[in-house]
Amino acid sequence: MRKCTYSAQRERIVAEAIGPVASELRLLDAADLVSLLRFECYGNLADLVSSAAELYFLPGTVVFGAGGDYKLDWGGEPEVILDLELRPRGCTVYARLQLGSEQAGVEITHVAFENPSHDPEDNTTLLAESLKDAQFRRSSSPSALSH
Repeated sequence: MRKCTYSAQRERIVAEAIGPVASELRLLDAADLVSLLRFECYGNLADLVSSAAELYFLPGTVVFGAGGDYKLDWGGEPEVILDLELRPRGCTVYARLQLGSEQAGVEITHVAFENPSHDPEDNTTLLAESLKDAQFRRSSSPSALSH
């Protein structure tokens, strides 16, 4: 995606939203992720991403995309890059999730809005609100089932 003034803000929004999913994926062994990418076991990767995302998002909101990549050097830490699609209401975000040993990062490659506004700020607001709406919320009140 060509970077513009609102790209960094959208990447922060997406990174904050999928941070818990990235943390779940970082619990997996990097060697396993590398081997799944290397041998193009994309169905397995899709299952792993789905399992991590289902804890935090409505079904189908965060899915494995078209592939990924990895960096694996003899002397360094492995880094795994997974293509993701985020499909909250009103837009689709194509992103690359970078998983390192100590941290994760997000790079948005494209955002497609169903009904884009002429104002980029409105589109950014829609992205933030739709991602928030697609997240599971923890209830702070006691559950009715516990009585």
